[in-house]
Amino acid sequence: MMNRAYKYRLYPTTEQTALINKNIGCSRFIYNHFLALAKSDGYLNYNQYAKALPLLKKAYPFLKEVESTSLQQTLKDLDKSFAGFFKKSGGFPNFKSKGNPKQSYRCQMVNNNIQITDNYIKLPKLGLVKFAKSREVEGRILNVTISRTNTNKFYISICVETEIETMPSSSYEIGIDLGLKDYLVTSEGLVVPNPKHFRKYERQLAKAQRRLSKKKKGSQNYKKAKLQVALLHEKIANTRKDFLHKLSTTIVAENQTIVVEGLKPKNMIKNRRLSKSIADASWGRFLNMLEYKSSWYGRNYVKVDAFFPSSQLCSNCGYINQNTKKLHIRTWECPSCFAFHQRDENAAKNIKAEGLRIAS
Repeated sequence: MMNRAYKYRLYPTTEQTALINKNIGCSRFIYNHFLALAKSDGYLNYNQYAKALPLLKKAYPFLKEVESTSLQQTLKDLDKSFAGFFKKSGGFPNFKSKGNPKQSYRCQMVNNNIQITDNYIKLPKLGLVKFAKSREVEGRILNVTISRTNTNKFYISICVETEIETMPSSSYEIGIDLGLKDYLVTSEGLVVPNPKHFRKYERQLAKAQRRLSKKKKGSQNYKKAKLQVALLHEKIANTRKDFLHKLSTTIVAENQTIVVEGLKPKNMIKNRRLSKSIADASWGRFLNMLEYKSSWYGRNYVKVDAFFPSSQLCSNCGYINQNTKKLHIRTWECPSCFAFHQRDENAAKNIKAEGLRIAS
């Protein structure tokens, strides 16, 4: 059994919208309240804070008007943030702001309080809410996350426990070299061009941001201009996500073993010259998609060490060419066996060979 999520667009009524916004605000209030306590008195744990919730509801009666499990889930999120901080896998938790582009809250399935009927979903405190059911929800519902974007759209993510049918086995194995000029090159010579989603809309975005900067803050024209900027950012994010999903699904469907470099985009993005392009490429998200889809569908996903010299090795004889460290060298001839190499394809072949060695 595995957990997976189905995401849909929500279409709440005016009354339901008000309740969603109130729940988002209360969840943010709870998170910030207990984070402030943790900063002043030291962090306790989820159980201690959960016991304090009833007292807090008496002090702030508006907390009783929202879905109760969502407040508990907020405390679990805070507990998870602190767990990451203590394990040094994340920074100290930050306060949640009204200005964040995405706001959300999560409800737990308790006593069948979440049900789907045709194109409606029954949610605690909200009742039946219309949603765009593009596909059936398969599995046992665990929880739902209701989110609001800064373009005032609402979405629901339904987390379920389900069995995912594995794909038919494949005899193909592939090594992948990620890049900026081309998005990826495979060991089989397939080249996927970099769509450069942000660059495509960069001029439009800059123009919209200039318009926004000339408006009086808080005015109706300012709000309209701000919405235009947000819509462009949303369009870029959606086209990027669509591209990554389609590409990762195709690779997983066609190959039994998928070998990639263990890149660390967070470190690479510190390069000022390339930071915008690296962020636009979203390698981390793509690798994450490959990993969980491989797990779902019975594929072998192998990571090669980031320091493995894939670009310097001759994939034919193993000779190490130190000169190929220079990024401007796109093709080279091996001084040992005289094999001619295209830089990225050669790197992908070496990544594949190293991955198969690790997996064997």
